[in-house]
Formats: sequence, C-alpha cells, structure tokens
Amino acid sequence: MMYMAQVTGDVSGGLNGWAVDVIDALGGLGLAIFTALDSMLFGVLPVDVLLPLVGYSATRGAINIGVAVVCATVGAVVGGVLQYALGAKLGRDRARALLMKIPGIKPDTVDRAEDWFARHGAKAVLFGRVLPVLRPLISIPAGVERMPLPKFVVLTAIGSLMWNSALLGSGYLLGENWRRVTHYAGTFSYIALGALAVAVVVYAVRRRKQAAAPVGESERAEVG
Repeated sequence: MMYMAQVTGDVSGGLNGWAVDVIDALGGLGLAIFTALDSMLFGVLPVDVLLPLVGYSATRGAINIGVAVVCATVGAVVGGVLQYALGAKLGRDRARALLMKIPGIKPDTVDRAEDWFARHGAKAVLFGRVLPVLRPLISIPAGVERMPLPKFVVLTAIGSLMWNSALLGSGYLLGENWRRVTHYAGTFSYIALGALAVAVVVYAVRRRKQAAAPVGESERAEVG
C-alpha cells in the first residue's frame, strides 16, 4: 500500500500531519472522519488544504479519487446532521451562547449564518456548503428552525459534493502543484455557488413551465 505522506513528499506537521496519519491508517474512512470532524468543529480543521492534497495523492495511487469524493461527502453530511441535531436540541439562544465560546467564531459570523438562513431557507443550506464563511455554521440555524431532516440531508449532500469535488478534483488535476488550490479556494467557492445558482434557476423555470402547461392546454381546448 502507498501512503499519502510518501507520495506527497514533506507535509507540514500539526493538524495537516495528523490528518495525513489518519487517512494513511484508515483510508477513505479516515477521510470521512476528518470531514465529519471539520463540520462538527465548525471549520477549525484545514480541510481546504487537506482535500487538494488527497486529490494529488490519488494520482499516485494512495487512494481512489471517486472513493475520496464519496467519503469526504459522507463525512460532511454526517457532521452537518450532528450540527443540525445540536441546533434542534439547544434552540437559538443556547446554541448561540455555545458558539460564542468557541475561539475564532465571531458574533457577526453567527449573525450572517442566521440571516442567510432566515432569508433563503433551503437555498441557504445548499449554497452555504460552498461558501467558506457560512459552511461551518449553516447547519445550526437549519436545526434551530427544524427544517425537515430528509430535505436537509439531500441539500447538504449536494452542496458538499460540489465543494469536495472541486477541491479534490483540482488537486488531482494540478498534481504536484496541488498547493496552488489553497490560493484559489475562495474563487472556487464562488464558481461553485454560481453553478448551483444557475442550476436552481433552470430547475425553477422548468417547474414553472410544467405547472403552466396544463393551464395553457385547457385554455386552448375551451377556445376551440
């Protein structure tokens, strides 16, 4: 078996080194655990660095790129559901008080996540998974407001799949230059957001046309 640390060269210590050790030991399961922890711990882990590294390691046989995408997405969904459950159990005030005790989380970031969900609902969960500022927190207001769990899971899975595929795929395509991905992670998030927005608009237009079609047909029948 080829290990990530061997195929990617020197890897910095700390959380990056720990993450590599976990994936070395557990493979795709280790990657799923890491992305789940990233969601559960409100984005404090360096997932935007790790995923391009994993994508590059896939070019050298350390892990299958398809397995990596699936495992990273499953982990993100599991972590998101646990955050959702936390929000549902604690309610807004206690959840907010807990978040304020976590280093690195600012009141305006929590306000932004709450406002985003209040204004956009389901779209906030979908789009929030590809926006670095909102991704760590968007599941909490969804739980507080008790969004239907199946709907939350589907939206979280789609958004996480987009983001994980972008990071892993970029590392895979860039190969030894995988570190460049970290400089453009913000750009990737807005590209993914734009793609999702277009998809939602296209879907909404098609649904509207389908809903209007029977009405138009009945009107033509009455005129005839």
